[in-house]
Amino acid sequence: MPLEILRIPCLADNYVWLLRETATGAVAVVDPADPRPVRATLEARGWRLGHVLNTHHHADHVGGNLDLKSAYGCTIVGPAADRTRIPGIDVALGDGEGFDLGAARAVVLDVPGHTRGHIAFWFAADRALFCGDTLFALGCGRMFEGTAPQMWASLAKLRALPDDTMVHCAHEYTQSNARFARHVDPGNAALAARSVAVDAARARGEATVPSPLGLEKRTNPFLRADDPELARAHGLDAGDPAAVFGFLRRAKDQFR
Repeated sequence: MPLEILRIPCLADNYVWLLRETATGAVAVVDPADPRPVRATLEARGWRLGHVLNTHHHADHVGGNLDLKSAYGCTIVGPAADRTRIPGIDVALGDGEGFDLGAARAVVLDVPGHTRGHIAFWFAADRALFCGDTLFALGCGRMFEGTAPQMWASLAKLRALPDDTMVHCAHEYTQSNARFARHVDPGNAALAARSVAVDAARARGEATVPSPLGLEKRTNPFLRADDPELARAHGLDAGDPAAVFGFLRRAKDQFR
């Protein structure tokens, strides 16, 4: 596998992802919320940062851009649909375009809904997805700038990737997401077992991401908005998954 992937916790619950392509030593960081732990990790390993990959414009994803660019002269890559809000952007990419980190190639996927210009990076050979705040372990991002049909289409695009894809999302929200998921999908045995495992992992201070996409498909209610049983359980039309998704997302927004 050409990619070495490091998880860097920062802020209250963010994860920054540091990638190194092992054949060439090329290094990139995904959504650097805070430059300080990124720089510390780079210095500890003797790595030189070449690229910043941004999924969207929120400050807890681009907060380290300019500091890292000043320190390393790195190239900042971000969404073409939102290039005006990505600090220091050099390369703007859209759906289907490629990005090469040494010998590792990523395909860019447009996945708007959380923001209007959100993208994800899919390294097919490594089965590694970096999806920012579109898809979370057992959850999904709020719709700050998009619509339910738009967000559902984005999630369906990610769901179409192989089951052995590892979902590298940007936040440790899994435990709270699990509580909501069990609330709306109480009969899901796989979800119940996963929730117990998540609670145990968090009690040990362990991270719960990345997570396998196949597991998300079975347990994440936001990826199951077209499941007739889930729709019927809430008195909704199973033929309109975008409406089911919208119902679930509104319910999550209000869930305590």
